[in-house]
Amino acid sequence: MDPLASALKIASSGMNAQSQRMRVVSENLANAQSTGTSPGADAYRRKTITFAAELDRVSGGQVVEVAGISRDRKDFPLEFMPGHEAADAAGYVKLPNVNVLVEMADMSEANRSYEANLQVIKQARDLISMTIDLMRNQ
Repeated sequence: MDPLASALKIASSGMNAQSQRMRVVSENLANAQSTGTSPGADAYRRKTITFAAELDRVSGGQVVEVAGISRDRKDFPLEFMPGHEAADAAGYVKLPNVNVLVEMADMSEANRSYEANLQVIKQARDLISMTIDLMRNQ
């Protein structure tokens, strides 16, 4: 396969992976305050995403794929709120195990990676256009 086409394939897989990562982070941020609705119920559990390198047989290059989306098994922080609908018998409510600062850092990193892959695609597209123009002018 053409090296430029291979670069396009690899960069597009990176963009897809980072797009999915941003969706997971967005869901975590949207649920950062979601507690249970019954006494002692669990709050929203943070989602995590993992990636794996896969060999693309057509291009011969390694592309990135989402290996899985799972739940963070860290404990829920507890807060004393005896009047809350999700408070247990002792008056404690389980809060989501989402750290907004960590999620914002993940979102920023995913955005930068997405933009870097987008730049690779733009550069490869420009090189392909230049090659076509050179072939026309001969």
